[in-house]
Amino acid sequence: MNPRRWIWVVWALVLLCYVVPYGLLGQVQAWYGSFLFWCVVGVLVIVANIMITQGFKDESEG
Repeated sequence: MNPRRWIWVVWALVLLCYVVPYGLLGQVQAWYGSFLFWCVVGVLVIVANIMITQGFKDESEG
């Protein structure tokens, strides 16, 4: 997948980090629903960043 698409995936995840906890889970009084969601999204952002930087290479490598 193109790195540009992965960047858009990261932005979509950031948007979801606001919409889901404050919108969909806004009426839930327990905090652990939002915390679990943010943990899962955090792992997904790490995976997306790995996919974005996968094609990077050091200039000394040629």
